[in-house]
Amino acid sequence: MADILRRPSALIAAALAAVVAAPGAGRAAEPGDTAFRVMLKEMVETDTSFATGDCTALATKIAARMRAAGFPASDLQVLVPEGAPKAGNLVAVLPGRDPAAKPVLMLGHIDVVNARREDWTRDPFILIEEEGELYGRGVSDMKAQDAIWADNMVRYHDEGYRPARTIKMALTCGEESGGFPNGASWLAQNRRALIDAGIALTEGGGGELDPDGRKVAVTVMAAEKTSANFTLEVTGPGGHSSKPRPENAIVILGQALGRLGGLSFPTQFNDFNRAYLTAIAPRVDAETGAAIRTLLADPQDPAANAVIDRSVSRRAMLRTTCIPTLVEGGHASNAQPQRARATINCRLLPGSPLAPVEAAMVQAIGDPRVKVTGPPPSPPRQSPPPLTPQVMEPIRAVAAKVHPGVPVTPMQETFGTDSGRLIAVGIPTYGFSGLFRGDDAGNIHGLNEHISVRSVMDGRDFLYRLVKAYAEQK
Repeated sequence: MADILRRPSALIAAALAAVVAAPGAGRAAEPGDTAFRVMLKEMVETDTSFATGDCTALATKIAARMRAAGFPASDLQVLVPEGAPKAGNLVAVLPGRDPAAKPVLMLGHIDVVNARREDWTRDPFILIEEEGELYGRGVSDMKAQDAIWADNMVRYHDEGYRPARTIKMALTCGEESGGFPNGASWLAQNRRALIDAGIALTEGGGGELDPDGRKVAVTVMAAEKTSANFTLEVTGPGGHSSKPRPENAIVILGQALGRLGGLSFPTQFNDFNRAYLTAIAPRVDAETGAAIRTLLADPQDPAANAVIDRSVSRRAMLRTTCIPTLVEGGHASNAQPQRARATINCRLLPGSPLAPVEAAMVQAIGDPRVKVTGPPPSPPRQSPPPLTPQVMEPIRAVAAKVHPGVPVTPMQETFGTDSGRLIAVGIPTYGFSGLFRGDDAGNIHGLNEHISVRSVMDGRDFLYRLVKAYAEQK
């Protein structure tokens, strides 16, 4: 907020007007809406990307804001890994009535993917509201949920609420793999007791909107795809650019990438994506519903897959995907390239081995001059904890109040979260954001990241009630 206060008075007035704008059509204002939106604004406007940002600065600001709102300083800790001064994490604790009861943990990452101002329509590190949408880097992934977590702690404290189970919040750095050490892993390894919990909630799932903004389903992440980076590399002798050789490393790599663009993996069902499609089939348009029913019977039906593939989210949910994400090549503008390299980011369905994926890439490229290298072997991931009635019933009960008539279903997320890092040390962790998004999920990691005001404010209501429900659960 300090940078806002240094602006000319007219800009200050405009900024404050945006902060206290109506929370969303059809929703009455709730206590603390304004303070919540001020906190969200500060989160988005504090750059926490690895390239240009600082997680410790934001963790310190959130702690200061919580103290100013009356939260005891003794229950707030900013923890910074040694050798990583900008990778700070914040842990807050609201003590419960029963010291023997396992706590509830709200987990969120505060770091964001890098963003260049010259690429964006709007400044990525200014929270902007236009026609009911909020824009800014991290507003959807996942600072809206982070702000809700911190807001929950303040609200509970202000109410004098003493839960049966202790409520904890951990806002961490490094989830986006940009270069910061992963804060969730660091806390799990170095401050395990501080974040210990019987249940933890983090990003993933939440809710799906159709193209008209209609709520299709409340979704709970039951599993997530795994990420694996492959490298394509072409090398050559190089030489002066005035004497071109017939083989150019950049050209060869470009041709390989073009062929790789045609690689498609088959549709595969598991318990999680099958449950999701079964739940939404009656609520989508007739053509999509018919295609879903066809795929459930015949996963490789080409016509049904063509319909489902119109949705980038559903297409990714049903198969392994591989796309180029980084390209580098050459060493001088007046020299033939000696090396060209591309990173291929694959997202694998749960339990999928790497070897068949690499083999499919080699076959699709069909050029021995292109070296394909897979990631080093890693320990198998632990299976996600089951979605028991104790986990699902509170979500269903709150959904019936906040989103009446909208079905609740497990789903398989297309991306990865920090949940596995806590599951690995015995903390049952589930993905549930409480936030509704459209098919592009707010274009997270991309340009002009966004989320609707209504989604955020409804999510605030949902998660406030849900965490309380878990905190009172026996």
